[in-house]
Amino acid sequence: MNSKILSLVICLMSVTESWAATPKYIFYFIGDGMGLGPIMVTEAYNRTVLNNTEHLQMLQFPVTALATSYSANRHITDSAAAGTALSTGSKTNNSMLGVTPDSLPTFSVAKLLKENGYGVAIATTVTLNDATPAAFYGHAPSRKHYYETGKGIIDSGYDFFAGYNLLSRNNNKGEETDLYDRIKKAGYTFATGKEEFETVKNHDKIVYLNKPNGQGHCGYTVDSLGNENFNVPYLTQTCLNHLQRVSPNKFFMMIEGGNIDWIAHANDPGVVKSILDFDAGVKIAYEFYKQHPDETLIIVTADHNTGGLTFGVKGNKRVTLKNLDYQKVSISRFQEYCKNLQKTGESILWEDMKTYIKDNLGLYGAIEVDEKDDKMIKESFDKTFNQKNVEDVKTLYTTYNNFIADVFSVFNRYTGIGWTTTGHTGDFTPVFAIGAGAEIFNGVNNNIDIPKKIAAAAHLNF
Repeated sequence: MNSKILSLVICLMSVTESWAATPKYIFYFIGDGMGLGPIMVTEAYNRTVLNNTEHLQMLQFPVTALATSYSANRHITDSAAAGTALSTGSKTNNSMLGVTPDSLPTFSVAKLLKENGYGVAIATTVTLNDATPAAFYGHAPSRKHYYETGKGIIDSGYDFFAGYNLLSRNNNKGEETDLYDRIKKAGYTFATGKEEFETVKNHDKIVYLNKPNGQGHCGYTVDSLGNENFNVPYLTQTCLNHLQRVSPNKFFMMIEGGNIDWIAHANDPGVVKSILDFDAGVKIAYEFYKQHPDETLIIVTADHNTGGLTFGVKGNKRVTLKNLDYQKVSISRFQEYCKNLQKTGESILWEDMKTYIKDNLGLYGAIEVDEKDDKMIKESFDKTFNQKNVEDVKTLYTTYNNFIADVFSVFNRYTGIGWTTTGHTGDFTPVFAIGAGAEIFNGVNNNIDIPKKIAAAAHLNF
């Protein structure tokens, strides 16, 4: 190419870049554990059961891309390393948070934006100072150093935090600390529950926590926990309201659907309802985008895939996603029911348990159970509650008896859903984007590319 023509092309590219719209409003959604399989099943449910003619909101975005998720020391990442990558653009080892593999602090894109005049909010449906959310402000050699990561709230200067809880233990030993007092002294107001939040919502800096429910997270959509549940649409709208008040000219928020990961670890098909809840939060951001299309950027991704969900499973020739509507309880809620029965010390009758299963999962009712599976479930019931000679099934966040595992294995199979693990997988993660600068997310990304591209879209060096 002629050197003069080449110079002209470079000049035009530079001008085009300088004229590219800079997003004033950035929404960053992270579905923890939300791999491509769970999204596909949710989209199929959306189409065939809910009879929606439109795709899930995130699937309607013009950019549909992929990202790799491996950590610095493992093919399969954990949430701490993946959160660090998605926040700071740096790889680290599994379990390390907001630091490099040699424990040097990393720098978050949220902090970069804050230092450049953006209001910042961080919200999650799980614990506020663990893994993904903490990676946007905290630094510790272990994700279990809750006190150390929690102190990052003070140094961040961010405008709003919301989540299930703020653990104040150090090294998981259980000691109470001065974390809450230190955060208050830094100018933050604490609010627990929606009623208390209403009295302080006009304060400039807030840490907003869900009322404790004993589950360690804000609750599963399938359990319908009621109006104290911090679901993703509520968190998105609450962050938006706050940022529009304190930083109306430009802002950034990271919203994590953390309970997607928890329920997928348990191989619970209720993950579909959790993803629908997550997508409803994305829809709120999209409605805002429609009012500010040239000034808004929305990115949706996941830190990793959890459970290895497959759409289609050996042993079932039908895919009956309608069965998901018969599920009224999560595996965790089922386990609570069983524990409460065992606490009474009375004999647990099969007919009573069968009625519970019928009412809450549809098996033996709307879903016919064949003779082979009926025999297996009854034998499992007898071993678990009468012979008491089986071990519990333990996943990262949930422990439940073997009988529940067998019941849900039948429910999953009759629905057409399979699982390969109760842990994480190394699959590609999704990337969806729309708005100012969205096109730079096209293609196959490394997860560390995503925060760098957010900064690039905002015309900031990162």
